[in-house]
Amino acid sequence: MRIRLEIWRQKDAKDPGRFVTYEVPDVSAHMSFLEMLDVLNGRLVAKGEEPVAFDSDCREGICGTCGFLVNGVAHGPLRHATICQTHMRHFHDGETLRLEPWRAAAFPVVKDLCVDRSAFDRIIAAGGYVSVRTGSAPEANAILVPKTEADRAMEAAACIGCGACVAQCPNASAALFSGAKVAHLGVLPQGQPERPGRAVRMEAQARAEGFGHCTSIGECEAVCPVGIKLEVIARMNRDWLRAVLARRQEAEPFEVLPRGSPMRLFEAEPVKKE
Repeated sequence: MRIRLEIWRQKDAKDPGRFVTYEVPDVSAHMSFLEMLDVLNGRLVAKGEEPVAFDSDCREGICGTCGFLVNGVAHGPLRHATICQTHMRHFHDGETLRLEPWRAAAFPVVKDLCVDRSAFDRIIAAGGYVSVRTGSAPEANAILVPKTEADRAMEAAACIGCGACVAQCPNASAALFSGAKVAHLGVLPQGQPERPGRAVRMEAQARAEGFGHCTSIGECEAVCPVGIKLEVIARMNRDWLRAVLARRQEAEPFEVLPRGSPMRLFEAEPVKKE
């Protein structure tokens, strides 16, 4: 196979960046996408050129490190798979592929296809934890959890934090990521002590990081490599509302949306008194 690549090259966050075209001949259909980029980088290094920077680690769809847009789709055309799990047999001979990094203000470009996703870590630090005793492991049956609740928690906990949901969302919202973290702790007994404030703190941190507001478009669910469902956002919103209503004297419900948010365009303008 011969593949034509249009790759976004950017030295750092301050560099304007540009697309550069590369031809990759003799691509094997059995190569993974990242192996194909390894071949390209090997040839670039041999010619004394700068290799294309991209993130990867496990290359098994587990760690969530890899990820970029392929023809405008996060992780490429293969559904429920990361880009490292995508093989070249899913593309056609002579096809042109455009590669670019996640596009979100909260994910500044580090170099080429690499972005800084540390905003996710700060959201987790804001509320994605539980109070548990450390030391020896507790007895397995000390806390009984119904299987249905355990299944829901495991489904939400499958989120690998790759950022594809943010990149594909027109609003660059982190609601699916935050919702998954809130849901998998909120349905378990161990997560109840922090539950009243978890959604509030994590949502506030997401806004502080510059992520957009969720409008339930569903693009995030469509590209999630592990199939996280939109229902986790509903669970997060329910926990947030309960916490705000329970502590309404401390909350500021009219300041939830930033003043410059496009969601405020439909609010009525105050009547001016002459």
